[in-house]
Amino acid sequence: MLFKETALLRAFAFTKIPLIFFSGIMVEAISDEVCEVSLPFQRRNKNHLGSMYFGALCIGADVAGGMIAARLLKQVKKGKGTLIFKDFQAKFLKRPEGKTFFRCVDGAKIKDAVMKAEESLERVDLPVKVIATVPALSGEEPVAEFTLTLSLKVRR
Repeated sequence: MLFKETALLRAFAFTKIPLIFFSGIMVEAISDEVCEVSLPFQRRNKNHLGSMYFGALCIGADVAGGMIAARLLKQVKKGKGTLIFKDFQAKFLKRPEGKTFFRCVDGAKIKDAVMKAEESLERVDLPVKVIATVPALSGEEPVAEFTLTLSLKVRR
């Protein structure tokens, strides 16, 4: 299933957001409650100091924070749902020098926001949190924390 989810993500990214495609992102876990993706520690994702480039870190946070909403918006019955991020805050805590994992566990809040957007047909904004870790180096200790304002709208 994760291979399929990664393939679908990469197909979407290749056609709509090529930068995500070229990052090499992979889906590690996905449900209506949790999304975890990873970025490989490779040349194209590194900065001049040998750690992961902050732009690559932002791609991981973007995908982890948006995939749950995208999945839930596909289930909207009476219309099309769209999402975008309106705001982005990041705290870089340690140098990520290995395969980096991005985890969002705000699925319940996102589901409530999607339902509210479907009922009201108004734009709904919601802050979602994403934590980045490099388990090979520091276990579950965060290397970065992100808060993204997810903006959802359902149209009929």
